[in-house]
Amino acid sequence: MYELPLFPLNIVLFPGMPLPLQVFEERYVEMVELCVREKRPFGVVLIRDGIAERGPLAEPYTVGTTAQITRVEKLDDSGRMIIITLGRERFRIHSLFKDKPYLVGEVEALNLNIGHETRLASETKQLFPYVEEYLEIMSRSGSIEMDASDLPHDPQRFLYLAAAVIQLPLRDKQALLEIDDARELLHILYTYYRQELPVLRMMPSADIGIFSLN
Repeated sequence: MYELPLFPLNIVLFPGMPLPLQVFEERYVEMVELCVREKRPFGVVLIRDGIAERGPLAEPYTVGTTAQITRVEKLDDSGRMIIITLGRERFRIHSLFKDKPYLVGEVEALNLNIGHETRLASETKQLFPYVEEYLEIMSRSGSIEMDASDLPHDPQRFLYLAAAVIQLPLRDKQALLEIDDARELLHILYTYYRQELPVLRMMPSADIGIFSLN
């Protein structure tokens, strides 16, 4: 268990995925400066109740992903900045502290249960062509900027990328993030991609961009 500064957002961050953020609220500028100074991550958590900007601290879901800051660009003297982060590891919140301007959680790291690695790698290959085609269609429409040829072959990295790029409601993305077993995650993703691809194949490219925003 360890303490982790938390950034509630309307985003589900998966391990291994990049996340650029514009930070302008004083409380989160303070949090980011602390993390940069101490070379520590913060936690990205989906908002369950409340709003991301201003007002009372939002109530987050209990499972999130740590974000390691890889670059900081200050925009002006007010403290506004753009940061580039990378998702690292999942965590579960056990308790929340609200004695700072931002939330701090007492959290435990969560590992994805890989099980039999060779078997998982073999089963993951069945999902690979679906994700590859999905990315090719979305890239042609301009909805996603990613080359399908860059898909990772490491099963865990691939599964989290597949979960990150598929267009789903945030609550469904959160449910994927909360899964602890790699084979369960694989089977659910396989179902989603088999459902989504036939729809995308029939849609004009111009409509896919609109569809992908929902």
